[in-house]
Amino acid sequence: MDQNAPREDILTAPAKPARVALVVLALCFALSVLGRGLGESFTVFLKPISESFGWDRAEVVSVYSLCALAGGLAAPLIGRLFDRSGPRTVYTLGLALLGGAFLSAAFATHLWQFQLSVGLCVGIGIAFIGNVPNSILLGRWFGPKLPTAMAVVYSATGAGVLILLPASQLLIDRFGWRGAYEIFGALVLILLIPLLLLPWRLFSRGSPHVVKKAAESFEGEGWTLASAMRHHAFWALFATFFFTAIGMYAIAPQVVAYLVEAGFPPLQAATAWGFSGVVLLFGMLGVSSLDGLIGRRPSVLFSYALSIIGIVMLWALQWYPNFWLLTGFVVCFGSMIGSRGPLLSATAMKIFRGNRVGTIYGSISIGSGLGSAVGSWSGGLIHDLTHSYNPLIVFALIAVVLGMIPFLVVPALRH
Repeated sequence: MDQNAPREDILTAPAKPARVALVVLALCFALSVLGRGLGESFTVFLKPISESFGWDRAEVVSVYSLCALAGGLAAPLIGRLFDRSGPRTVYTLGLALLGGAFLSAAFATHLWQFQLSVGLCVGIGIAFIGNVPNSILLGRWFGPKLPTAMAVVYSATGAGVLILLPASQLLIDRFGWRGAYEIFGALVLILLIPLLLLPWRLFSRGSPHVVKKAAESFEGEGWTLASAMRHHAFWALFATFFFTAIGMYAIAPQVVAYLVEAGFPPLQAATAWGFSGVVLLFGMLGVSSLDGLIGRRPSVLFSYALSIIGIVMLWALQWYPNFWLLTGFVVCFGSMIGSRGPLLSATAMKIFRGNRVGTIYGSISIGSGLGSAVGSWSGGLIHDLTHSYNPLIVFALIAVVLGMIPFLVVPALRH
C-alpha cells in the first residue's frame, strides 16, 4: 500500500466498513458522554451557586429547565443543518458553543447570565452533539441494527453522570465553582482540535450496503416536514416523547430529596440514585435486545410497565423505607429512563425515510425537550404548592401512562 496515500483513502479500503462503523459508534458515544455529563453536572453546581448569590432554589433550577427546553426547541434546526452541511459542521458548532458557554458562566454575576450561558447555550450545545445528529449518522452505518447502536449511545447518559458528576465535585472542592467552569470550558475547546482532524467525509458517507438498501427502500417517497406533520405517526411519536419526559423528569430531580425525607441517610440516597447510571446501560441494551426478539411494540410496552412499577415502589418507600423496595425502584425506574429513546428514534427514521429525515426527527424530538422542561418545573411547583410528594407521584404516573397510549391505539405504532 502506498505510504503516501491520503488517510481517508486508507480508511475507505473495501474490507473496512464494519470497523469504521464501530469507530463512528465510539465517537457518538464519547460525544454523548461529554454532552449529557456536562448538562447533568449542573446538579452539582446548583448548591454552591445558590449559596454564592443567596438565590432561591427555584430560581437556580430554572437554569436546568431552560437547558432542557433550549435543546428540545433547537432539535429540528440541528436536524436540518445536518441534512444540509453534514456532521462535521454540527459537532464543531456544538463543542464551540459548549466551551464558550462554560467559560462565560465562570464570570457570571447575575441569574440571567447563567440562564443564557448554562441554560440556553449549554442546552443547544448538548443538542448539537446529542441524539438527533447521532441517530442520523449511525443510521447510515447500522441500518436495521440502529436500535442497538442507539441503545449504546443513549446509555452515555449514565456514563456521563458517573464520570463528570464526581469530577465536577472534585474540581469545585479544589478550584471553586468558577474555576471548575473555566476548566470545563477550556477542555471542551481543546477537544475541537482532534474533532476537526477526523475523516468526516468517510464518516458521512455511511456503509455502502446500508446506504444502497436505504436508497432503494425509500426511492420516490420524498417525505418533507410538512407532509410528515400531516401524518398521524409524527404526532404520536411527539406525544410519546413529550408525556414520557414529563413523567420521568417530574420525579428524577427530586429523587434524592424524597429518599432523605423517607428516612434514608443522605449519602445512601445519593449513592442509590447514582447507581441508576449503571442500571441504565443494562436497561437500554435489554429493551433493544427485546426489540429483535419479540418486536418493537411489546418491547416498548414492557419498558413502560417497568417504569410504572418503579413509580409505585417509590410511592411505597415513604411508608416502607427498606433496601429491597429501594433497589426495586432504582432497577425498574432508573433502568428505563431513556430506554425507549433508541426504539422511538429507529421508528421515526423508518417511517419518515428520506433526505429530510434529520429535520423531521429533530422536530419530533422537540417533544422530549419540552417534556423534560415542563416535567422538572411542574414537579417542583406541585411539591411547593402541596408540600407533599404524593400529588407529584400521581402526576408523573398519569404522564407516563399517557406516553404509552400511542403504542396501544395508533396504527403506525401498533404495527
